[in-house]
Amino acid sequence: MSNHSSTGVELNGLGSVFDLVQQAMTRFADKPAFSCLGQTLSFKEIEQQSQALAGYLQHHTQLLSGDRIAIQLPNIIQFPIAAYAAMSAGLVIVNTNPLYTTREMVHQFRDAGVKAIITYADVVPKLAEIISDTELETLIVTKADDLLTGEQDIGHLINRELLQSLPAAVSVKSFNGAITQGKMQAPRPVRPENPDTLALLQYTGGTTGLSKGAMLSHGNLAANVRQTHQRFAGVLQPGEDIYICPLPLYHIYAFMVNLLLAVSEGAHNVLIANPRDLDAFVHEIKPYAFTSFTGINTLFVGLCHHDAFKQLDFSRLKLTISGGSALTQNAANLWHQLTGCTISEGYGLSETSPVLCFNTPGKEKLGTIGWPLIDTEIEIWDEDNQALAVGETGEIVARGPQVMSGYWQQARASEQALVKGFFKTGDIGLIHDDGRVQIVDRKKDMILVSGFNVYPNEIEEVLALHPKILEAAVVGHADENSGEKVCAYIVLEQNGSQSPDFAEYLIAEQITAYCRSQLSAYKVPKEYHFVDELPKSTVGKVLRRELR
Repeated sequence: MSNHSSTGVELNGLGSVFDLVQQAMTRFADKPAFSCLGQTLSFKEIEQQSQALAGYLQHHTQLLSGDRIAIQLPNIIQFPIAAYAAMSAGLVIVNTNPLYTTREMVHQFRDAGVKAIITYADVVPKLAEIISDTELETLIVTKADDLLTGEQDIGHLINRELLQSLPAAVSVKSFNGAITQGKMQAPRPVRPENPDTLALLQYTGGTTGLSKGAMLSHGNLAANVRQTHQRFAGVLQPGEDIYICPLPLYHIYAFMVNLLLAVSEGAHNVLIANPRDLDAFVHEIKPYAFTSFTGINTLFVGLCHHDAFKQLDFSRLKLTISGGSALTQNAANLWHQLTGCTISEGYGLSETSPVLCFNTPGKEKLGTIGWPLIDTEIEIWDEDNQALAVGETGEIVARGPQVMSGYWQQARASEQALVKGFFKTGDIGLIHDDGRVQIVDRKKDMILVSGFNVYPNEIEEVLALHPKILEAAVVGHADENSGEKVCAYIVLEQNGSQSPDFAEYLIAEQITAYCRSQLSAYKVPKEYHFVDELPKSTVGKVLRRELR
């Protein structure tokens, strides 16, 4: 039996994402690959640019195969070029949110041992503050329109004072300058030694505060492309599909679906740099007869209420993918009524590359996350790690070729997460008689803000350092815009000099300003409750469930 899938890309035999991308670039060379800001590059052009950048990374930096490189970019065409260049050069990608604070950046870069970064010009001032606390040696900088302007002068991207403030040992180059210089010497494509070769460190908050790097191999990612492709095969048209990609490529969801799966079947990705600006969003996608759409619940609802979106042509739309947060009945109904397309909800985590389960397009059962993908075992375990019967509720655990090998340099956390070959998701669910999986409750304390995981421990640790705060506990409350919002319950140090209401108002303002300096915007508490004491167990553990 042939290994060839309907895409013509040999998915079954692939041991690496390097092979997967290379095959797609060759097969679909003249097809449009990525569009953003009115510019479109073909697969051939993307390959040429990424190979030139790989040449620069290999011949003009100190980077060696296996070294870590951070990509800290929004959804612009430079992102796929950077990602494919890193793969070709044998480097390990560390996806990084451009909105990270300096505290979050320095933790991730030091933990991963990042040697190089490809970043957005707007991020450089923050980077300058912490670069001496990291192992960074190479800095490649870009602006959104660089591929349009061709600008190569680093002075165009970074002002002289900022440039001079960077350590002399750090090499600084413009994105276009690196590509131009890289064209002089062909890269030596580094094929992974085996499928277990590390490809990606995808950082995830986990339940213990500071983020951990899920180690995803070439085999993990290639397997998840094959698995997800099989579930979508009935609606895919190789070389003809157009995906709208509003979700950030640094998030594992879009990294897998758009950067790997869609590309493997020759799809055209339309990248949306700022999906919060719905007017600009709709204007950008209007010219395209899109067939596929990736999103989350809040985005679907927002678009369905947008007048200009309602006027678009949805006649070719046949695949809408939802993940990252629970899909509501309201969102699914609104979308179907407006576009004529159902929403296929799936489930996964950074630790699982990410997809574990997915509803079959056109055969969805709302309220479930569908069936496990091929070669994926899902079980429901009790607190003693014993499998439960069908219909019983417990922790969802998963085993399959897409599951990570562990957390980067976190042996104990890896042992706790991987038991008997299964990954313990921390999510509570059950398996129906027909094999579909349903999530009953999420990780007990995690808060989901517009599809982003927020972990209370991290925020509580930041709050605890504020001089006016004695104790703090953080939980999520429902929010019609973001799904959930971060709410802080705070016990203040005693100070009776002002009226309580006025004092609390001023302190809330101060705490918000402080949190903004330490946390990404989506993690900053949106609501404060000042209390005399926090509910606690007999051993003194704060009972977040009572606050919820």
